[in-house]
Amino acid sequence: MEIKTPKMDLAFKMCIFGDSSVGKSTLINRYVTAKFDNDLKSTLGAAILMKFIETETMRITLQIWDFAGEERFRSLLPSYAKGSSAAIFMCDISNRDSITNIDKWLLTFDEGLNNRDPKFPLIVVGGKLDLEEKRSMSKKDIEDILTVREEFDYIECSSKTGENVDLLFQTIVDKMLIYGNI
Repeated sequence: MEIKTPKMDLAFKMCIFGDSSVGKSTLINRYVTAKFDNDLKSTLGAAILMKFIETETMRITLQIWDFAGEERFRSLLPSYAKGSSAAIFMCDISNRDSITNIDKWLLTFDEGLNNRDPKFPLIVVGGKLDLEEKRSMSKKDIEDILTVREEFDYIECSSKTGENVDLLFQTIVDKMLIYGNI
Protein backbone atom coordinates (compact mmCIF):
# COMPACT_ATOMS: atom_id res chain seq x y z
CA MET A 1 0.00 0.00 0.00
CA GLU A 2 1.40 3.37 -1.07
CA ILE A 3 1.40 6.13 1.52
CA LYS A 4 0.65 9.55 0.08
CA THR A 5 2.53 12.46 1.53
CA PRO A 6 0.32 15.54 1.88
CA LYS A 7 1.16 18.39 -0.47
CA MET A 8 2.81 21.48 0.91
CA ASP A 9 0.65 24.60 0.56
CA LEU A 10 2.63 27.73 -0.30
CA ALA A 11 1.60 31.30 -1.07
CA PHE A 12 3.73 33.99 -2.66
CA LYS A 13 3.15 37.67 -3.34
CA MET A 14 4.83 39.03 -6.46
CA CYS A 15 4.81 42.62 -7.75
CA ILE A 16 5.13 43.64 -11.38
CA PHE A 17 6.03 47.26 -12.09
CA GLY A 18 7.37 49.53 -14.84
CA ASP A 19 6.32 52.41 -17.06
CA SER A 20 2.77 52.82 -18.31
CA SER A 21 1.81 50.84 -21.44
CA VAL A 22 4.76 48.41 -21.38
CA GLY A 23 2.36 45.44 -21.21
CA LYS A 24 2.28 44.46 -17.53
CA SER A 25 -1.46 43.70 -17.37
CA THR A 26 -1.40 41.94 -20.73
CA LEU A 27 1.50 39.74 -19.58
CA ILE A 28 -0.26 38.73 -16.37
CA ASN A 29 -3.52 38.14 -18.20
CA ARG A 30 -1.70 35.93 -20.74
CA TYR A 31 -0.11 33.90 -17.94
CA VAL A 32 -3.27 33.51 -15.87
CA THR A 33 -5.77 32.87 -18.72
CA ALA A 34 -3.47 31.70 -21.57
CA LYS A 35 -5.17 34.31 -23.76
CA PHE A 36 -4.06 37.58 -25.35
CA ASP A 37 -6.37 40.55 -24.78
CA ASN A 38 -5.43 43.58 -26.84
CA ASP A 39 -8.11 45.76 -25.22
CA LEU A 40 -7.11 45.77 -21.55
CA LYS A 41 -7.66 49.13 -19.85
CA SER A 42 -4.92 50.92 -17.93
CA THR A 43 -4.54 49.78 -14.34
CA LEU A 44 -5.56 52.32 -11.72
CA GLY A 45 -3.39 51.96 -8.60
CA ALA A 46 -2.97 48.20 -8.55
CA ALA A 47 -4.81 45.06 -9.59
CA ILE A 48 -4.33 41.64 -8.00
CA LEU A 49 -4.61 38.42 -9.99
CA MET A 50 -4.20 34.88 -8.71
CA LYS A 51 -2.60 31.85 -10.31
CA PHE A 52 -2.77 28.40 -8.76
CA ILE A 53 0.06 25.99 -9.56
CA GLU A 54 0.05 22.36 -8.54
CA THR A 55 3.04 20.00 -8.62
CA GLU A 56 3.49 16.50 -7.26
CA THR A 57 4.56 17.87 -3.88
CA MET A 58 3.15 21.42 -3.68
CA ARG A 59 0.12 23.62 -4.17
CA ILE A 60 1.29 27.16 -4.84
CA THR A 61 -0.91 30.25 -4.73
CA LEU A 62 0.74 33.05 -6.68
CA GLN A 63 -0.72 36.46 -5.87
CA ILE A 64 0.39 38.82 -8.66
CA TRP A 65 0.18 42.54 -7.89
CA ASP A 66 -0.04 44.53 -11.13
CA PHE A 67 1.13 48.04 -10.31
CA ALA A 68 0.02 51.02 -12.43
CA GLY A 69 2.79 52.70 -14.40
CA GLU A 70 1.51 56.27 -14.32
CA GLU A 71 3.69 58.76 -12.45
CA ARG A 72 0.78 59.77 -10.19
CA PHE A 73 0.67 56.25 -8.68
CA ARG A 74 4.42 55.75 -8.23
CA SER A 75 4.48 56.96 -4.61
CA LEU A 76 2.18 54.03 -3.69
CA LEU A 77 4.63 51.37 -4.90
CA PRO A 78 6.69 51.07 -1.67
CA SER A 79 3.59 50.18 0.33
CA TYR A 80 2.58 47.58 -2.29
CA ALA A 81 6.12 46.14 -2.30
CA LYS A 82 5.96 45.23 1.41
CA GLY A 83 5.73 41.49 1.93
CA SER A 84 6.73 40.61 -1.63
CA SER A 85 8.47 37.32 -2.30
CA ALA A 86 9.58 38.38 -5.80
CA ALA A 87 9.19 41.08 -8.42
CA ILE A 88 9.23 41.72 -12.14
CA PHE A 89 10.40 45.02 -13.61
CA MET A 90 8.88 45.21 -17.08
CA CYS A 91 10.00 47.36 -19.97
CA ASP A 92 8.99 47.51 -23.64
CA ILE A 93 11.78 46.63 -26.10
CA SER A 94 10.33 49.19 -28.53
CA ASN A 95 10.38 52.03 -25.95
CA ARG A 96 13.89 53.13 -24.90
CA ASP A 97 12.67 55.29 -21.98
CA SER A 98 10.84 52.35 -20.41
CA ILE A 99 14.18 50.51 -20.31
CA THR A 100 16.33 53.35 -19.02
CA ASN A 101 13.80 54.22 -16.28
CA ILE A 102 14.77 51.05 -14.38
CA ASP A 103 16.78 52.97 -11.74
CA LYS A 104 13.82 55.21 -10.78
CA TRP A 105 11.52 52.21 -10.48
CA LEU A 106 13.97 50.09 -8.49
CA LEU A 107 14.65 52.89 -6.01
CA THR A 108 10.93 53.32 -5.43
CA PHE A 109 10.28 49.57 -5.15
CA ASP A 110 13.21 49.08 -2.77
CA GLU A 111 11.81 51.73 -0.38
CA GLY A 112 9.12 49.22 0.57
CA LEU A 113 11.53 46.34 1.21
CA ASN A 114 13.98 47.92 3.68
CA ASN A 115 17.30 46.76 2.19
CA ARG A 116 16.39 44.29 -0.52
CA ASP A 117 18.58 41.20 -0.28
CA PRO A 118 20.71 40.75 -3.45
CA LYS A 119 19.24 37.24 -3.73
CA PHE A 120 15.66 38.60 -3.75
CA PRO A 121 14.10 37.21 -6.95
CA LEU A 122 13.71 40.12 -9.34
CA ILE A 123 13.57 39.52 -13.08
CA VAL A 124 13.79 42.24 -15.69
CA VAL A 125 11.42 41.52 -18.56
CA GLY A 126 11.61 43.02 -22.03
CA GLY A 127 8.06 42.78 -23.31
CA LYS A 128 6.54 43.09 -26.77
CA LEU A 129 9.08 40.75 -28.39
CA ASP A 130 6.59 40.46 -31.26
CA LEU A 131 7.59 44.08 -32.12
CA GLU A 132 11.18 43.04 -32.86
CA GLU A 133 11.25 45.25 -35.99
CA LYS A 134 10.50 48.31 -33.79
CA ARG A 135 13.14 47.45 -31.16
CA SER A 136 14.69 50.64 -29.67
CA MET A 137 17.78 48.92 -28.17
CA SER A 138 19.51 45.67 -28.98
CA LYS A 139 19.21 42.84 -26.48
CA LYS A 140 22.94 43.19 -25.82
CA ASP A 141 22.59 46.94 -25.07
CA ILE A 142 19.80 46.20 -22.59
CA GLU A 143 21.89 43.45 -20.98
CA ASP A 144 24.82 45.92 -20.77
CA ILE A 145 22.62 48.37 -18.85
CA LEU A 146 21.83 45.53 -16.47
CA THR A 147 25.42 44.36 -15.94
CA VAL A 148 25.70 46.59 -12.88
CA ARG A 149 22.80 44.58 -11.48
CA GLU A 150 24.26 41.11 -11.88
CA GLU A 151 21.67 39.62 -9.56
CA PHE A 152 18.88 40.17 -12.13
CA ASP A 153 17.95 37.79 -14.92
CA TYR A 154 16.75 39.34 -18.16
CA ILE A 155 14.09 37.60 -20.24
CA GLU A 156 12.32 38.86 -23.34
CA CYS A 157 8.79 37.70 -24.05
CA SER A 158 5.65 38.39 -26.04
CA SER A 159 2.22 38.38 -24.45
CA LYS A 160 0.74 38.42 -27.95
CA THR A 161 2.41 35.20 -29.14
CA GLY A 162 2.96 33.70 -25.68
CA GLU A 163 6.71 33.32 -26.36
CA ASN A 164 8.65 32.87 -23.08
CA VAL A 165 5.67 33.82 -20.86
CA ASP A 166 5.51 30.46 -19.07
CA LEU A 167 9.33 30.33 -18.93
CA LEU A 168 9.38 33.73 -17.22
CA PHE A 169 6.90 32.77 -14.51
CA GLN A 170 8.41 29.31 -14.02
CA THR A 171 11.81 30.98 -13.55
CA ILE A 172 10.51 33.40 -10.94
CA VAL A 173 8.57 30.69 -9.07
CA ASP A 174 11.72 28.52 -9.01
CA LYS A 175 13.71 31.48 -7.64
CA MET A 176 11.08 32.12 -4.94
CA LEU A 177 11.26 28.47 -3.87
CA ILE A 178 15.07 28.65 -3.65
CA TYR A 179 15.12 32.10 -1.98
CA GLY A 180 12.44 31.04 0.48
CA ASN A 181 14.61 28.00 1.39
CA ILE A 182 11.73 25.61 0.87
